[in-house]
Amino acid sequence: MKRLQIFLVTLGLSILLAGCSDNEVGEVSLGVFTTKDIKLDMLQDPIVTGVSCHIAHVKADLDFADPSDMSIACRQTGPITLAMISAIDKSKDGEIVFKTSKSIFFKSLKVRRIYDSENKTLIYVSYSTKEVQGSHKHSLSTVPLWGNPVWSQVDQLDKQG
Repeated sequence: MKRLQIFLVTLGLSILLAGCSDNEVGEVSLGVFTTKDIKLDMLQDPIVTGVSCHIAHVKADLDFADPSDMSIACRQTGPITLAMISAIDKSKDGEIVFKTSKSIFFKSLKVRRIYDSENKTLIYVSYSTKEVQGSHKHSLSTVPLWGNPVWSQVDQLDKQG
């Protein structure tokens, strides 16, 4: 019985703390008679620090899993340098730049950055790691380097690489 109490207290604290996020910039209530809210989080790319992404996703308090729907919008909010572009994974798979749990049952929301070298564009795709109704929910945003001082420098990098 004592183990069950400890488990329930730990679970309750986990649910409460899961709602706390240093990245949260806003919250939209979905109504008085629901425990679901839309959370708005800001993510700064850890390598290309001149890019910020805003992710909207539903947080279902008191549920064991959050809905998988989300949207993402990324914009240049600071300088993007050649050193940053040189440091990113340029494979077709790109790399995960953000991950958060959406369920105690192994469902996550991930954001992956992929570099489109032909168009000199950073692509950010957010997606759920669990299939819902036959589909993995996902959303896409791009940050073109056009008009950025790094645009012409990337040409030199691509010729070298």
